[in-house]
Amino acid sequence: MSNKKIRIGFVGTGGMGQMAHLRNYSLLPDCEVVAVSETREGLGQKVATKYGVPKVYPDAASMIAAETLDGLVASQPFWRHGIVVSELLKTGLKIFIEKPLAGSLPVAEELAAADKAAGGKIMVGYHKRSDPATIAAKAEIERLKKTEELGKLRYIRVTMPSGDWVANGWLGCIDAPRPDLVVDPVDATLSKENNDAFIAFVNFYIHQVNLIRHLAGENYKLNYVDPTGIVITGNGLTTGVPVLLEANPYASPSDWQESALVGFEFGFVKLTLPAPLAHNRPGHVEIFRDPPVSKTEFKPAGGATTIPQLPWDHAMRVQAQNFIKFCRGEAPPPCGAAEAAEDIRIARAWLKLAKGV
Repeated sequence: MSNKKIRIGFVGTGGMGQMAHLRNYSLLPDCEVVAVSETREGLGQKVATKYGVPKVYPDAASMIAAETLDGLVASQPFWRHGIVVSELLKTGLKIFIEKPLAGSLPVAEELAAADKAAGGKIMVGYHKRSDPATIAAKAEIERLKKTEELGKLRYIRVTMPSGDWVANGWLGCIDAPRPDLVVDPVDATLSKENNDAFIAFVNFYIHQVNLIRHLAGENYKLNYVDPTGIVITGNGLTTGVPVLLEANPYASPSDWQESALVGFEFGFVKLTLPAPLAHNRPGHVEIFRDPPVSKTEFKPAGGATTIPQLPWDHAMRVQAQNFIKFCRGEAPPPCGAAEAAEDIRIARAWLKLAKGV
């Protein structure tokens, strides 16, 4: 393991680039943000001054040509990943991008193929996988699947109401109007109305689409979307385990109440996640166990609930640490391009079930 600091360049310093990423990378002791590139005149310099970044460039190409870098953080709108990321892959550098992989299935599949040809350079920003609570819940789910001390895995439900996802995490953001940007082509097989519906679903629920797979440990297929759009069901491709996504069953304007329930025969693992931009606050894990003393006689043993104590940390910072590990070659990305393309395929299946196209 090298003690050399990983040299990071930022491609874009917009709101998410600053508040979700740069303020975390700038504090990591094992990396150095050596440069930022920003097309908006003045914004890049203001952001660089605030975070102590020594170099500012007007575009990514000039930054990459002038600097020796180990990785790129390209926090860009996902509907232009095809344009931006396909070019960045040519550098051979490790690249962090926002979720999802792309704004259409054709572009997602093109990027996944390009990433495979490049040797797997993309890490997709599904930060929920990096939350200490998700890490703890995932480890316990996998342990319980192996030991079967609570029986078989039976059910996975993810609930995602709309709410305050910012949680004061935008305070201190240096703002500037976004210029008109060149964007990826839309899916030519879809009408504008259906393409807009697809983009809206991907924008709001792709994290949860991904989280279901992560907790299940397998891919899944969708089989039903109710007419209101709230209830979305599917089954694991290998195990057949039923999965359920509750999409905005209610609103909580003053809070964030995202949760996941993973049910076994005799207990469950419940994961509650904080607002995406909340700082130094992990999620919450609750593990309920109530196995019988004897499975043949079904004698009760008495239930017990365990709540692990988690560190004062947050998903975005741990995600930055995971990207540094990826850049060092110490670990694969929590989610790469190939898996992220599966999320877009599921979103496309949602559109077919919801709209018939």
